[in-house]
Amino acid sequence: MHAMQYEVTLPADYDMDVVRARVARLGHLLDDWEGLGFKAYLMRERGVLGSPVNQYAPFYLWNTVEGMNAFLWGGGFQGLSDDFGRPAVRQWTGLAYEEGGAAGTPARVAVRERRPVPEGAVAGEVAGEAVREAARLAAEEGAVCAAAAVDTGRWELVLFSLWAHDSPAADGDRFQVLHLSAPERARLPRGRQW
Repeated sequence: MHAMQYEVTLPADYDMDVVRARVARLGHLLDDWEGLGFKAYLMRERGVLGSPVNQYAPFYLWNTVEGMNAFLWGGGFQGLSDDFGRPAVRQWTGLAYEEGGAAGTPARVAVRERRPVPEGAVAGEVAGEAVREAARLAAEEGAVCAAAAVDTGRWELVLFSLWAHDSPAADGDRFQVLHLSAPERARLPRGRQW
């Protein structure tokens, strides 16, 4: 499993209905993308859910590198780059994935927490704690799913969760979920991934 996210930060006075309309018009295009566990079409709107910025920031969990590469190099990503400029794409290697009790419910809110892996820490212990945290998040009321992943280039963990309500039991940046394309979500490997 591979996690991926890019952020398009927009001006403070940007009309976020433009992003909503874009997702409504184009979001379905990844509903059957081969190799994609899911893409959560995420938006932060200044003043909503505590956001200081306007931002479009989709988050992906990929089952295959081939699917991810087909998206990045095969044209799926080009439309976004044409419209907003090419953003940096962050990638993390999957550590764990869990379905929550609300797995069959539409996701309304996403939470992303990024944490550094402390210098001198035993990497396996930190990764193990991230796996346990993903399981804890998935067990919370209203959790749709939770994942943990790591970027070993920056030594950064990411915890990502989707929620069926507006008051998730998770710390981090909160996003509105505009659409969820999940063609291979059922194939995402559960639990610890090493």
